[in-house]
Amino acid sequence: MKDYEALSRKHFDGQAAQYDARDTVYYSREGKISCRDIAALLKDRAYEKLLDVGCGTGFLLDLLAKQHPGEYAGLDLSENMIREAERKQIPGASFTVGSANQLPYGDETFDIVTCSQSFHHYPYPEQAIGEARRVLKKGGIYILSDTGIGGFGAWLDNHIFFRLMRSGDCHTRNRKGIENLMRRCGFEIVDSRQISGMIYTVTGKKAD
Repeated sequence: MKDYEALSRKHFDGQAAQYDARDTVYYSREGKISCRDIAALLKDRAYEKLLDVGCGTGFLLDLLAKQHPGEYAGLDLSENMIREAERKQIPGASFTVGSANQLPYGDETFDIVTCSQSFHHYPYPEQAIGEARRVLKKGGIYILSDTGIGGFGAWLDNHIFFRLMRSGDCHTRNRKGIENLMRRCGFEIVDSRQISGMIYTVTGKKAD
């Protein structure tokens, strides 16, 4: 089986030094759109502990820390991305190299878990969502923002194009597909929006 995690790690290790500065499709444009949408959603929400899975250079956590003091954790496969995030010295933030399907945190640790523009790199989507749910406190929310399509375009990406690519992309789902997947993994959908073109944000709540 193709090692999507190894490909993603290599891809983003190579991008890390320029990721924030190069605002392009290949680099960080979609990521910044998703991060700003998540920050807007959380602007007036009270929380203490938040985990960003696939945190990259810490762009989202930097936005959040500036608008809401709290305890922040960021996790990413790429050591170089984590290194860039640590250089920002974001107040209240700590960073860890790790995988979304094996989160190194205890059960019911966080009030919020976020995931922006990395989910389409996960070859284990159900496990990743299950891990997010595990580390959330009861009543906590999971915010997933990504780019994806459905229908025949998704079939082409998932079965042909992504298998040829070397960037670690492994599957695409549209907003409705993510909603259905999150429901199957035990979340109640509390918000779902198409924010720009094929970019969407879906929010699920862990049942009390």
